Amino acid sequence: MKPNVMMALGLLIIGNVFSALYDVSIKWLPEETNAATFVLLRQLTSILMLLPFWIALGQPKSSHNKLHFVRANIGAFGALLLVVGLMSLPLATVSSLFYSAPLMIMLMGAIFLKEKITSVQSICGLLGFIGIVIILRPSEMNLFGVLVLAAAMTFAINQLLLKKLSADESPIITLVMYNLLGIPLAMVFAAYQGISGLSWTLLGLAVTSNLFLLLYQWLCVLAYRRAKASEVAIAEYTGLVFCVFFGWLWFGEWLDGLSWLGAGFIVLPSLLLPWVFSGVSKRQLTARIGQFYPSQRMTKR
Repeated sequence: MKPNVMMALGLLIIGNVFSALYDVSIKWLPEETNAATFVLLRQLTSILMLLPFWIALGQPKSSHNKLHFVRANIGAFGALLLVVGLMSLPLATVSSLFYSAPLMIMLMGAIFLKEKITSVQSICGLLGFIGIVIILRPSEMNLFGVLVLAAAMTFAINQLLLKKLSADESPIITLVMYNLLGIPLAMVFAAYQGISGLSWTLLGLAVTSNLFLLLYQWLCVLAYRRAKASEVAIAEYTGLVFCVFFGWLWFGEWLDGLSWLGAGFIVLPSLLLPWVFSGVSKRQLTARIGQFYPSQRMTKR
């Protein structure tokens, strides 16, 4: 497998640890807080957290302001939908629905970016989705479930739009623009839903969850610039495994036999990617097999 793909996969796997922590932190929001208030507070604190790094790096600029504007507003809308889902549905249900995003990334990457999807990639994506259904077995498919699926779609679109950014653009300006340009829309949502539940506890949760999200976004920016979306999207499934682990660690949840089977469906495709994308031709594969069975010759029939 190419070094850039290996690096991208590693970055995404690490990033999904922080993504899972972000989901967990939202489940701890005070009951009196609404989704719009949290999203707005998170957007504002993210800018304050990013500003020192932006200044330290020489205040880099971007030549893709229109693209950043589109990504920021899609992201703010998707963030609101996801927070509503997390506040209304069990974490397991939300996670299982949201992790349809990698399949959307592969599909839209093929349609809009003309990225080739091999049969093996398709099988890996399908196995990962089957694993999600097995491990979490979503039992609620109502309006909130539809909102989470819509949030997954916005996530997939934004990941693909990262490919339109120049490779030499600083990730810090990408994150600054993503959060800054989404503030007006977040303010509209907050004005419509009403500001409620402001407290030091909410501020602390906003900062904490924002730190997790910014780390995830940073790693995604680095990862999707290094490889094709269809090559690394399968690694997004690892976030589900981390959600299960954190659920066991903090909430005493554990996996039954079927759930372990589902975890295997999710994890194994990512572990097999070095072979899937190794670029080995049929002739090379035959030669490698011959190394293990030197006494036999494989002939073309």
